[in-house]
Amino acid sequence: MEQLREKPVPYSIWGASYIEPSAIDQMERAARLPIAVRGVLMPDAHTGYGLPIGGVLATENAVIPYAVGVDIACRMRLTVFNVSPHILGQKRDKFRKAIEDNTCFGAGGELSVRQDHPVMQDPTFNELDIARDLKDLAWRQLGSSGSGNHFVEFGTLIVHEDIVGDESDVGEGSRTFGNIPSGKYLALLSHSGSRGLGFQIANHFTQIAMSQHPELPKEYKHLAWLDMNSYWGQAYWRAMQLAGRYASANHAIIHRRITEALRLEVLGGVENHHNFAWQEEHDGRTLYVHRKGATPANLGVYGVIPGTMRDAGFVVRGKGNTDALYSASHGAGRQFSRQQAYKRFEWDEVERQLKKHGVELLSASLDETPGAYKNIRNIMAAQEDLVDIVGEFQPLLVKMDADKHHRRRNKATKKSSKKRARRQSMQDDWME
Repeated sequence: MEQLREKPVPYSIWGASYIEPSAIDQMERAARLPIAVRGVLMPDAHTGYGLPIGGVLATENAVIPYAVGVDIACRMRLTVFNVSPHILGQKRDKFRKAIEDNTCFGAGGELSVRQDHPVMQDPTFNELDIARDLKDLAWRQLGSSGSGNHFVEFGTLIVHEDIVGDESDVGEGSRTFGNIPSGKYLALLSHSGSRGLGFQIANHFTQIAMSQHPELPKEYKHLAWLDMNSYWGQAYWRAMQLAGRYASANHAIIHRRITEALRLEVLGGVENHHNFAWQEEHDGRTLYVHRKGATPANLGVYGVIPGTMRDAGFVVRGKGNTDALYSASHGAGRQFSRQQAYKRFEWDEVERQLKKHGVELLSASLDETPGAYKNIRNIMAAQEDLVDIVGEFQPLLVKMDADKHHRRRNKATKKSSKKRARRQSMQDDWME
C-alpha cells in the first residue's frame, strides 16, 4: 500500500497574492500523493474538490478523475466572422434571435430538435459499458450548454497580430483554423463542456478510484487515482477522450447553427480544452498532466482565456514555459463563492455596470456577476511569462443559464435565487 509523501513534490505558484490559502493547501495535499511528480497553481486558482480549480498536476503512470474535473473537457471556442462588429448594433434583434433560438442552457437542458454529429458514431459508445449506458443522454443533450459560468456571447474581437491556423475546424483539443488578419471583427465565443456524459463518467470512475484506495485520509478522497497499467485506468482514459470529442461537438453544433442562422462568412477560430489530462514529455519523462481549469500553453499554441460577462477575454499564444508545465490560467477565477455573491450583489447595480460597458445580458444568474471574479487584467499581468496576448474580446451580447424563476432578474425571486446558490456552490468544481 503506497503511503503519502512526508514532503510534497515541487510545485510553482503564479500570482500567489490572488490565490486563497485553502487553494494552496489543496495543491500541497495533491503534491504529497505518491504518484505526484510536479505541480503548478495558476493565478486564477481557487478552492475546488481534490485538486484546486486552476491547478495543474503531473503524475507518473496514473490518472486522477477528479483532477480532470467533473465537467470533462470544459472548453472554449471562438469563431471570428469577416464582418465589422458594428453590425451587431445595426441588427440587434437578429442577433438576439440567433442566440435565443440556437442555444439551450441548464443542467438538464436538451434541444427540442435532436442534433447529429459524427461523434455519436464513435465506437467507444459501444465498447465501454459506461459510455453505452450514457449514449441516449448524450444524444439528448448534444449541442446544448450547461449552467453556472457557461455562456454563448457575441462581442468585438481586436486582433493585434495575424492568427494563422493550419488545423481543421472540426476536431478536438487545442486547435486554430483559418486565417485571421490583424483588425477588428465580430466574433462568437462559447464556454461549456461535456454535459451529463462527462459528469457521469467522472463520478463513475472516481468511485472506482476511491474503492481502490480506501487508505486515503478523508481530505484526500477526491484525489484517488487509477493506475494506467490497469483496466480501469485505460477505461477512464478512453471515456475521458470520448467526453473530449463530445464537448467539442457541442461547441461545433452551437457555432454552426448560429452561423447558418446569420449567414455570415467565417474567417477562422480558436478552440481549447481546460479540464482535461494529457500524456506529455517533461524532464525526460512521460507524465500525465492534469489541467483542472488551466489552458494549455505549449510554445506557439493558441488558446482563449475569458474574462466575465462584462470584462474582456483574451486570445493568447503559449510561450511553452516548462516551469508552468506548459500551462496558463483558464479565466479570471472566482474571488467570491456563489453563496457569497448572492449576499453581496444586487441586480440593479450589476445591470448599471453592464450598461456602462455596453453589454446586453439576455439571461444569467446573479452568482455570475462580474464582481464575483478576480480582475482579469491582474491575472493576465501575473502570467506574462506564460502567454502572449494576440487578441482581445469584449462581450456585447451575452446569454447564460438563468435562475429557474429569475429569468428577468427581478427582486421578487431573491429567495429562490439564494436557494439555488446553495445548490450551485456544490457545483463550482465542475462548471469551470
